[in-house]
Amino acid sequence: MFASKAVRKSIQAICAFSTKAPTVAVLHQAIDPPVINGVTKPRKPGGFRRGHSYTLRQKGVKVIKSDPSAPVSSHVGWAFPDTEGGIYSAAQQGATHFWANAILFTSHPLQTSPEVTPVASEIYVVGQPPGLVENFDDKAYLNDKPRELGGYTLPKSWLVSPKNISEIINHIDRYPIVGKPVRGRGSHGVKVCHDKGQQQQHVQTLLRESPLIMIEKFLSGEEATITVMPPAIEHPQHWSMLPVTRFNYAEGIAPYNGKVMRECESVAALIGAKAPIRVDVRRFAEGSDVALFDINMKPVPADQDV
Repeated sequence: MFASKAVRKSIQAICAFSTKAPTVAVLHQAIDPPVINGVTKPRKPGGFRRGHSYTLRQKGVKVIKSDPSAPVSSHVGWAFPDTEGGIYSAAQQGATHFWANAILFTSHPLQTSPEVTPVASEIYVVGQPPGLVENFDDKAYLNDKPRELGGYTLPKSWLVSPKNISEIINHIDRYPIVGKPVRGRGSHGVKVCHDKGQQQQHVQTLLRESPLIMIEKFLSGEEATITVMPPAIEHPQHWSMLPVTRFNYAEGIAPYNGKVMRECESVAALIGAKAPIRVDVRRFAEGSDVALFDINMKPVPADQDV
């Protein structure tokens, strides 16, 4: 299978080792993720289709489209569905590299499809290994690891289930707080709660979708995002791109020193990231320390198609 190969490289690294220029097919999400530990991650209707293919073409990378005549103005026709048929179709049209712009999991067709097995040895996949994504897309699991090890700046948080909802809500005495799913997509289900009543109502709403959710302290300071790149020839260890300040957030959702960048790199190394990841960070308050509050296996925000 594609994902059984240990190699998960950036386009640049692949080009360095390939004997011919890559032909890339971007995959968009067309299949629903399975229920994992009782939790389902919602997918974006229609998936992310145009942005990656268009951007790669603008950078001189050869990209094939599911609809060769699709114009720039069209959202559809630029990417292939991440189904067995979509993957096989792209391979038959000459794709040598798949850019997996979709939610991956252990049973994903990239990992298990018998239909595409015959061409697996000829194909590279740009993205995280599906098994790694399945584990670390769980924010409860992922946030627990840095806490266990220590040395990371993180906001205080609680895991809430139907069994402990009253205990947790009664324990919290300072607001605002943020409630969110443990397997969420973008800002889906993320809400700032300013008092106990709002918190209880939002938690109950989230628990109707998932048996386990997360509550964490709201960080009121400036927000930024840091992309961490995987090791490469010129960078033997995980390394951070410069932080980018984020803005245009509705109701609180949506130059730093090197300390937070080193923490982000350490997280990427801890989980063994094979492709870029994105870490969202915020100050506890204006001028305070910066905390890591959201670690994402995809480097592009899920509410953007770029």
